[in-house]
Amino acid sequence: MFVVNPLDIAVEIKGVSHSFEGALGQAGAELMALSTTDLAIRRGELLSLIGPSGCGKSTLLNMMGGLLTPTSGEVRVNGAIVTAPMPKTVSFVFQENALFPWNTILDNIVVALTFQNVPSGERLDVAHQALKAVGLSEFAQYYPDQLSGGMRQRAALARALSLKTDIILMDEPFAALDEQTRMVLGEDLSTLLNQTGKTIVLVTHSLGEAVFLSDRIAVISARPGRVLEVIEVGEPHPRHPEFVTSGKFAELRNRLYALLHDEIRQTLSTQAMGIPSAGLQSAAGSSRHD
Repeated sequence: MFVVNPLDIAVEIKGVSHSFEGALGQAGAELMALSTTDLAIRRGELLSLIGPSGCGKSTLLNMMGGLLTPTSGEVRVNGAIVTAPMPKTVSFVFQENALFPWNTILDNIVVALTFQNVPSGERLDVAHQALKAVGLSEFAQYYPDQLSGGMRQRAALARALSLKTDIILMDEPFAALDEQTRMVLGEDLSTLLNQTGKTIVLVTHSLGEAVFLSDRIAVISARPGRVLEVIEVGEPHPRHPEFVTSGKFAELRNRLYALLHDEIRQTLSTQAMGIPSAGLQSAAGSSRHD
């Protein structure tokens, strides 16, 4: 059994569950999004969370970032229990890039640095370095609507990198992009991970993206979500395009598919029947099953 030194753990999830009260507008009901979950994320790794829609991946990510509080259990970042957002330690990259359309790409990063109280004399240099890291230096004075979707996501990644946080949480950041652009940005992200040593947690629905980018992949069950298995990829960063055509890539992707197939079927069947999941419970504690 592989043992991780506690000092090498960036994020620790211990016995975490989460329920949403008043689910689907039903008074006195709650929807259990995440069941008892344990997971340790190592410093400097990219760990992907993958599972069926609605299985609690984003819920878990938001608890790591202090945007949600667990119903039970605890989340620790660098050994401290998470009770609120930690902008000095954790930054987010969402599916929607959330760039200010009235600011240039450069100014979007400078504004973020201002919110983080980076000294004014350092902001421009830090912003330019971040844009250079994602290959957008020549577009610093462009506005978001002048850039492609892929370039806007690279700008959002540059902003997250500029904040100098140890941990970056990414919620399907490439989901709206075409497959070719996703793969190229994945190469960029792998290179940045190799260069910066950041800890990255990525939520994705793409089997190929998970295998290509991850050091480890946490496979989440149908709701209420729980960790089914954590898969080691065992491939160094930066990742190269030829990895996608390798036998190892195909083997890992097929393994993910086999693990997720029945979970996705379960999710689809409960949706078709109009049942949110076995996690919908009444205030009295009785369960409504499929």
